[in-house]
Amino acid sequence: MTSSDMEYLTIALPKGKLFTPAAALLGKLGCTAEGLSENSRKLVISNEVEKIRFIITKTADLPTYVEYGAADIGIIGKDVLLEESKDVYELLDLKFGYCRMVVAVPQALKQEKLSDYAHMRVATKYPNIAERYFHSMGIQTEIIKLNGSIELGPMVGLAEIIVDLVETGRTLKENQLVEVAQIHPATARLIANRVSFKMKFPRIEKLVEDIKSLLESEAGK
Repeated sequence: MTSSDMEYLTIALPKGKLFTPAAALLGKLGCTAEGLSENSRKLVISNEVEKIRFIITKTADLPTYVEYGAADIGIIGKDVLLEESKDVYELLDLKFGYCRMVVAVPQALKQEKLSDYAHMRVATKYPNIAERYFHSMGIQTEIIKLNGSIELGPMVGLAEIIVDLVETGRTLKENQLVEVAQIHPATARLIANRVSFKMKFPRIEKLVEDIKSLLESEAGK
């Protein structure tokens, strides 16, 4: 790290549904910057008084920025951490952005046991999570990675099963899909680069403690 890098705390925020609550949480602690917006055209947004830099990244890329030290800390969903398996410290469960990673199938294909889905095809945006899960259950499946609407897979015969992140389950119902297993709950997490955590420990640790206090006070309201 250069001396300039040591002066600043660089925070990565994800585009998408976690951006607004993440920015709001940090803002309550004075960690903000003029013009901080998900749609900002600036690649780096700085607060020169507080010596804070923000970078806004695609969700899937955020752990990579933190792993390689382009950002000291970041806020990202547990689902992305599980899928990407990056070498970062997970510091804190931020308690917002709750979702569930689930296995779902068309109503007509619902079976009594999970093992009855052996040798079927699984459509998912999360191939690593899906593969690890079915392997841990001793179930052989074919994983098909998709980037768009996963629910379309069973509708057009591409796959019999989906593994996806759901919030309310409404989209599953609208597409005549039923949840047959939950893989993992997911909430937003605060993560840190391993070197930054050592080099900037006092500042990062203070932020962690401030967030804990804020979450506790808000939970008590």
